[in-house]
Amino acid sequence: MEETEDIVRLDGVGLRYGAGAAVLHDLSFAFPAGAFRWLLGESGAGKTSLLRLLTLAVRPTSGRLSLFGSRIETASRRDLPPLRRRIGIVFQGCRLLPHLSAFDNVALPLRLAPRPQALLRADVTEMLRWVGLEQRMAALPCELSSGERQRVAIARAVIARPALLLADEPTGDLDDTQAGRLMQLLAELNRLGTTVVVATHSVALVQRHPAPALRLVDGGLRA
Repeated sequence: MEETEDIVRLDGVGLRYGAGAAVLHDLSFAFPAGAFRWLLGESGAGKTSLLRLLTLAVRPTSGRLSLFGSRIETASRRDLPPLRRRIGIVFQGCRLLPHLSAFDNVALPLRLAPRPQALLRADVTEMLRWVGLEQRMAALPCELSSGERQRVAIARAVIARPALLLADEPTGDLDDTQAGRLMQLLAELNRLGTTVVVATHSVALVQRHPAPALRLVDGGLRA
């Protein structure tokens, strides 16, 4: 464990899959605690691969990656689950379980923890109220609008109070009104202390919600 004020730090990080060409190369940057950052780039620029690194789905093939002060490329496999529990993920397309209600989708991370049933119900109800879906707790994903499904996905991602939230194109399937509501929720999470990283290719979204940005081009950073 290394002491650091940065939640995320990359020093010369590269990533390749198998014997293929590098999909990320020589990435160096840091996110301090409580930051909000845009991750920009066209399709194929490497945004998803970078998010896979930050969610600990893969490890770098070169360079140094630190999350919460822990060196990831040298960490043992048993060291990774506690780090993953400090990370919330909002996937492109939500990835809700179709047979579970909004309540049970949001409750899933707490049931895996596990959390006592009385505390779980109170926490999930409070979270769904926060995202404006208290009246839709029993609805299945197929009964929700795209904006409501994305809000359920955010509630599920943050129910365990992660220190770092990573969102992959969270507004891609939403209209402007729904996207605005979603960005308000992310901004509020950030105001409460969560470090938020949002990947997008929408220039208009970034213009409406200015914040520092990283831009990826062909797997590398560009100014």
